[in-house]
Amino acid sequence: MDLGLTGKRAVVTGGSKGIGLAVVRALAGSGTQVITGAKESSDGLAELARSGNVEAVDVDLADPAGPARLVAAAGDRVDILVNNVGSAPARPGGFLRITDEDWLATINLDLMAAVRATRAALPSMLAAGAGAIISVCSVNARLADPAVLDYSAAKAGLAAFCKALSKEVGPKGIRVNTVSPGPVATDLWLGAGGVAQTVSRATGAKPGDVASQAASQMVTGRFTQPAEVADVVLFLASDRAGNITGADFTIDGGLVPTW
Repeated sequence: MDLGLTGKRAVVTGGSKGIGLAVVRALAGSGTQVITGAKESSDGLAELARSGNVEAVDVDLADPAGPARLVAAAGDRVDILVNNVGSAPARPGGFLRITDEDWLATINLDLMAAVRATRAALPSMLAAGAGAIISVCSVNARLADPAVLDYSAAKAGLAAFCKALSKEVGPKGIRVNTVSPGPVATDLWLGAGGVAQTVSRATGAKPGDVASQAASQMVTGRFTQPAEVADVVLFLASDRAGNITGADFTIDGGLVPTW
């Protein structure tokens, strides 16, 4: 299906690995010029940058000025913004072990980075009378989990921010949607220092068993693949989704048991 994305310009936050890298790959493969930023690059991103459709910017998106610097690298036009950067620190010690510093760091990266990137990209979209903003949220915005308590709260804030913004800018031609994955086969869950390894250290269970237990909670019995999330982002970025705004798309293998 031709999504009509050739020649569009997109900014993707956190595009060096995982879902972000899959989104960058999908957009570039559809003819979109992609500007993406991350604190550290990766072999996968460097390879995409050599293709000519992708520009990688070294930027700390936790820095309050970082998102605006990334958006500025796109020049005077941004057609698509994908707010992807985030982290999901496991909290096996429970609520009383989560410090103010932990709370602020999680909210800063999982919510405020999206707020700041949106603030920087929105003026050019308003001037054009068109644009698509897609934020990678999480099922934990609704399926609040004490094991990722501050992450759940930050993602709930992100979902509310995007829904409210969609009402403000929808009449001006700008669509705002969220995509909410369940567990995804990325380093955030399965890599060194990821959720599975952190829970393993706290409980004594093997990391593979922690991951298998998480997968068993999904109807499909498996983690979502990053490319599956990217496919939904790609559709929402396109004019094929021209009358979709203020919506959330769950990609969780049936993890959330209610409508």
